[in-house]
Amino acid sequence: MEFGVVAQTNPPAARTLALARLSEEHGFDHFWTYDSHILWQEPYVLYSLILDQTTTIRVGPMVTNPATRDWTVTASLHATLNAHFGNRTVCGIGRGDSAVRVMNGSPVKLRDFRRSIEVIRGLASSQPAEVNEATIRFPWSKGSHTEVWVAAYGPKALAIAGEVGDGYILQCADVEIAEWMIKAVRTAAEDAGRDPDSLSFCVAAPFYITDGSQESRSHALEQSRWFGGMVGNHVADIVSRYGTESDVPKALTDYIAGRQGYDYNQHGRAGNDHVDFVPDEIVERFCVIGTAEEHTEKLKRLEAVGMTQFAGYLAHDNKEETLRVYGEKIIPEYDEQVLAKS
Repeated sequence: MEFGVVAQTNPPAARTLALARLSEEHGFDHFWTYDSHILWQEPYVLYSLILDQTTTIRVGPMVTNPATRDWTVTASLHATLNAHFGNRTVCGIGRGDSAVRVMNGSPVKLRDFRRSIEVIRGLASSQPAEVNEATIRFPWSKGSHTEVWVAAYGPKALAIAGEVGDGYILQCADVEIAEWMIKAVRTAAEDAGRDPDSLSFCVAAPFYITDGSQESRSHALEQSRWFGGMVGNHVADIVSRYGTESDVPKALTDYIAGRQGYDYNQHGRAGNDHVDFVPDEIVERFCVIGTAEEHTEKLKRLEAVGMTQFAGYLAHDNKEETLRVYGEKIIPEYDEQVLAKS
């Protein structure tokens, strides 16, 4: 199984670079960042610096969108990074949330979403793509390869993930929800004639290491409550589109009944003041909180329902300690054991 870190590109940039280096030192495979160019610093500038200062870790947005970024520009960014640093990029993509909504925009239509995935992957992988009835290609790109992983919650977007995505990103670590979502993507892949085992399945959620005390756990819950509000934005879209009686698990849709709106000025930030509707139970279910042993137990349950990568959000006050414990106690559990002498 793979492990990733998800970070905001808050200034100073040196802090983000330090977290990326530390993530690699502790054995993480991916360093993902938010992509919301008004709320945070431009991630692609930082990717070039991160790749220059690391040797193995892969970078990419969790997630970009086809509305605020031209598809061909996104592809060119990835192909350029690959040309200079080897194929160490991955593109997480969704229909559009904070980067779009902070400008009073709307997510792209599903038809355009599907097409953007195909265009970005093709061009970023040194292949031709059809754009505006023209066949285009980067003449300078040779041997580049970038996978496109699709972030989705709703049934139709999940189908797109299975039909054309290289991977699926679920931003929620609830085991019941993960099982349903991953199954939906795998079924869509099979129906499209694809091998579902060829896809990556990433579960992304805040991860917070505690010392085992109730005081520490209560603090971790408060530091992670923002995530229920962020997920609630996407769930509200699903309820608006499909109603409360859709096939989407009730564990995902029921908790937003008390939702009163969302302030994108506080998007993804611990301690924001508009997530009181998110109960402790939802924080526990959606996040990975507790001692190293509790983290390992939940990760194994998620792995059992199909997760191939866990990506932990670092939007809290315990960044370095959480990375350290994962590097020393949790990630080694998944490393192949090789004997020096047999």
